[in-house]
Amino acid sequence: MGWGTDLWDQYDVLDKHTQSGLDLVDRYVKFVKERTEIEQNYAKQLRNLSKKYTPKRGSKEEQECRFTNQQAFVDILNEMNDYAGQREIIAENMMLSICLELTKYLQEVKQERKSCLSDAKKAQQTLESSYKQLDNIKKRFEREWREAEKANQNAEKVDQDSTATKADVEKAKVHAHSRTHTAEESRNDYAALLQKYNKEQNQFYFTEIPQIYSKLQEVEERRVRKLAEGYTLFAEMEKRVMPIIGKCLEGIAKAGNNSNTNAERDSMLLVEQHKSGFERPGDLEFEDYSHGMNRASSESSLGTPKGPLDLLGKNKKLWPFSKKKPAASEDFGHLPPEQRRKKLQQKMDDIGKELQKEVDQSQALEKMKDVYEKNSQLGDPSSLEPQISQTALNVQRLQGEMQKYESWLIDAGGQALSRHGSTNNNTHDKSGSESSHENNPQAIYTEFDDDFDDEEEIFAPIGQCTALYNFEGSSEGTIPMRTGEVFAVVEEDKGDGWTRVQSASGDEGYIPTSYVKISPGM
Repeated sequence: MGWGTDLWDQYDVLDKHTQSGLDLVDRYVKFVKERTEIEQNYAKQLRNLSKKYTPKRGSKEEQECRFTNQQAFVDILNEMNDYAGQREIIAENMMLSICLELTKYLQEVKQERKSCLSDAKKAQQTLESSYKQLDNIKKRFEREWREAEKANQNAEKVDQDSTATKADVEKAKVHAHSRTHTAEESRNDYAALLQKYNKEQNQFYFTEIPQIYSKLQEVEERRVRKLAEGYTLFAEMEKRVMPIIGKCLEGIAKAGNNSNTNAERDSMLLVEQHKSGFERPGDLEFEDYSHGMNRASSESSLGTPKGPLDLLGKNKKLWPFSKKKPAASEDFGHLPPEQRRKKLQQKMDDIGKELQKEVDQSQALEKMKDVYEKNSQLGDPSSLEPQISQTALNVQRLQGEMQKYESWLIDAGGQALSRHGSTNNNTHDKSGSESSHENNPQAIYTEFDDDFDDEEEIFAPIGQCTALYNFEGSSEGTIPMRTGEVFAVVEEDKGDGWTRVQSASGDEGYIPTSYVKISPGM
């Protein structure tokens, strides 16, 4: 059972059916294109949404990201951005694997269908042309035969006519014979052409049309299978990215779980960042004016901090909950003690890094100068003197700044955590020091390194502590720790919120006191 054998006479039906299949492919391609546009717009809207709520660099929201619940929201936005990327991949794959492929295949199918139908029409036209030729021969045979019969009847009539001459009879017989011969030729031509037409008709209905329609059936079935693949790919494109989408959703859930489990850590981090270090105000003294206290002594007694207005000192009267901020100063004196110590320590760390770079550059210049002195062909040693002198001045400047900030840190009740600089207690004569440094710049670095060595102290453990939270230890002088890790306490907290400890591996550094549980004694 097939189109060639059972639908040999249904050309119009096959024409409409195959055209309907092509229209379906075209409709499906348009449907997938619109789906890709929806996916692209959806991805674009998700990206815009993530961008809208992502904290801008340097903004207040970005600073708040140090807290896990704030960072968790940023992680969710990042995961949504990745999720949007997967929707874009879906759209791209659908466009390439379905739309473009089916569009290309549709053109091929159209061409094959057109070729099949064209062959069928040509075969039909050829058969119709043969039939018209046969019909013409048949009509001529019919006409010639009638003429022959008429001529024979006329010859018999003349032959029976007594008045007709012998010449008239002979003429009528010759004419009848001629017409009969012509009719016989027409009859033979008609018979031959009829045989030829029947052969062509048999070839048309039993060979050509079945082959053409069978080929058209194959084209149609391939179209159906190709479109079915497109239907399958529609789901497959999305299934391929499902694992990655699942990871994005897992990342969102993980961010939520981290935010949930680190609630206490966020509270401790807030304490670490904003602890002022002030003592709570004591009770106000009763000033008894009934005993004749003079006004001068009363006024002078107001100079001591006794209440909230004097909490930050005589020259910094601020209510603890006031939104008004004091003017910033170089020594960070406008900040509470705890925050001031942190800012000073951070400033010293920055200066120390810059100082180390200058020292490294100076050493490199000295080595280069030594090479030039040994081999003058490589360069002129005197050409390096300006750079060496400038580097020496930079080192002196940075050392001065380091000492200045370290003295402020000591005044603030803290201790330097940085290893890049130290307070020079043995102050040299300024002019003598500068002259000696100018003559021998390397002396600056030697003296600088000696100051490092003088700082080295060995402390005996005075207790143990157990980490309650994770701590990255990214600031210089600090060490990282993980929840449950045990440390030996080397130096107790001196009021600045930091405790010096030693890890099991022998590393020493400072950790936040509020992050550990201290057990006194060994």
